[in-house]
Amino acid sequence: PGLALFRELVSWRAPEDADSAGHLHWEGRLDAFAFSYWAALPAATLWYKIRSLWVQGARGAFGLAMSRLLVFLGPEKSHVQFILALVFLSCFGEMAIPFFTGRLTDWIVQDETAAAFTQNVTLMSVLTIASAVLEFAADGIYNSTMGRMHSHLQGEVFQAVLRQETEFFQKNQTGEITSRVTDDTSTMSESLSSDLSLLLWYLIRGLCLLGLMLWASPSLTMITLVALPLLFLLPEKMGKWYKALAEQVQESLAKSSQVAIEVLSAMPTVRSFANEEGEAQKFRQKLHEMMVLNRKEALAYAVNLWTSSLSGMLLKVGILYFGGQLVTSGSVSSGRLVTFILYQIQFTIAVEVLLSSYPRVQKAVGFSEKIFEYLDRVPNCPKSGSLASLTLRGSVQFQDVSFAYPNRPDVPVLQGLTFTLRPGEVTALVGPNGSGKSTVAALLQNLYQPTEGQVLLDGEPLPKYEHRYLHRQVAAVGQEPLLFGRSFKENIAYGLVQEPTMEEITAAAVESGAHGFISELSEGYDTEVGEAGSQLSGGQRQAVALARALIRKPRVLILDDATSALDANSQSLVERLLYESPERGSRSVLFITQRLSSVEQADHILFLEGGTIIEAGTHQQLMTNEGRYWAMVQAPGRPGAPE
Repeated sequence: PGLALFRELVSWRAPEDADSAGHLHWEGRLDAFAFSYWAALPAATLWYKIRSLWVQGARGAFGLAMSRLLVFLGPEKSHVQFILALVFLSCFGEMAIPFFTGRLTDWIVQDETAAAFTQNVTLMSVLTIASAVLEFAADGIYNSTMGRMHSHLQGEVFQAVLRQETEFFQKNQTGEITSRVTDDTSTMSESLSSDLSLLLWYLIRGLCLLGLMLWASPSLTMITLVALPLLFLLPEKMGKWYKALAEQVQESLAKSSQVAIEVLSAMPTVRSFANEEGEAQKFRQKLHEMMVLNRKEALAYAVNLWTSSLSGMLLKVGILYFGGQLVTSGSVSSGRLVTFILYQIQFTIAVEVLLSSYPRVQKAVGFSEKIFEYLDRVPNCPKSGSLASLTLRGSVQFQDVSFAYPNRPDVPVLQGLTFTLRPGEVTALVGPNGSGKSTVAALLQNLYQPTEGQVLLDGEPLPKYEHRYLHRQVAAVGQEPLLFGRSFKENIAYGLVQEPTMEEITAAAVESGAHGFISELSEGYDTEVGEAGSQLSGGQRQAVALARALIRKPRVLILDDATSALDANSQSLVERLLYESPERGSRSVLFITQRLSSVEQADHILFLEGGTIIEAGTHQQLMTNEGRYWAMVQAPGRPGAPE
């Protein structure tokens, strides 16, 4: 724009010899310097807006967010520069139509020859076609690049969520996390694919048009440029309001989704309490809150669009009025005025598109800020260690372990727990409900960290072991094991680095008692188990989960009430697995159960109550002592109690 302005100033005639090719009288054109500064201010404002898109450290969060998003392009980041070059060339080709239209207007008035007319129309057509081809190429490369960025970003966000500590998933509801990982990233990527494309295209187009407008008529350009700050400031304020409301709408959407997910996943409970209407009313209340926010968001968008349209309309009227005055006075030819008006109309459209798309891109930035909260969050747990011993024995030691859950730090769950699990031995952990038995299992899986003391595996603290290695060697089966909506084969082989053979999968299923009912199905191990194993009974889910643990050949096996839903035959099979299996000597077993008849053969029995081990010994020793274990065995109504 500055070069175009300089060339236009140089081409002005001396006032006393307007018909000659005289030089510019600089001493009589001091207003030209003032005009240059007037033109430079809005141009600098426009350039600042372009720069804030990708320059890290530009004022506000917008430039920072865009620079962070560009990181996810990886090696394809160079495509951005190529795309900008294609868009720039396409813009110049598109500018040919107004330029030649103005020249044709002068030729028609001056009765120029038909040959010149045809030649210029042909050149205009070639440039227009070239511009369309370049624009098509730029759009194709841009959309494919943004698609790959979306896949990379969504994968990184999901991986960042998986790295978080266990307490994170207890404090944040599943629906909210899912909405952040899937909905927010998808909405942001869709906006970047469409609105950011428009923003970049019309920013570059606006700069090209600005330079050509200065070439066509500096005085009319000054009128346009003086209005630019007003065109930016008011919509920018509206954009901030719109962005804040967009974030509130997204948070409200996540809350309403969580209500639906929670209810649909607990339909038997809802139906058993006949609370369908209550849950529907609660969901309608969340929808009403979101509807109110949507109305405010729509109003903010309408106000922003209205201010942009009104500003552009007033600018067009002003240009037509002053342009007519210039043509009447002979300062500008009719062809030059036609060219300028066409450029100015396109420039006004570009400004309107910028002002309408900028808030939408700001909305996408609002989504990215939510996403970056997960990416930037540092897990509140020790980093994975590096130990991966080839000769792990499986000896476990709890040394003076105390623990309280982070959300209830003043309520101790375990206090001064000390015991040892030895290879080749079965240690049973029994006690009343709420005594902390499952917490012991969670600590042994390194899901939580003790508040005091430490848990050692072969003499080393659990956090020192490499994450994947540790969970290959320490396998657990819970009372309500979760299966994935996949086949039996995939569920049993879940998490293994090397895909097991079908013989290994079948052998694990035979050991756990799952092979019998799986083999009766028409598709066998390729049968889908349904969402969370919903097509299986509780006992069948436990059998499949036990097979999933056994196929890893762990050095430490944890059964946390994992046989509570098994029938008598499967229960007997598991007991033979614990006490008679050839692999018994190579692993330590922590057996948590309410069926006290199953622990009579255990090498050690620990009675846990109030977070403290109050009795320890074999079944015979504890029965002789007639303490709490003896009382629980004799209690009527317990599983396996004598009649």
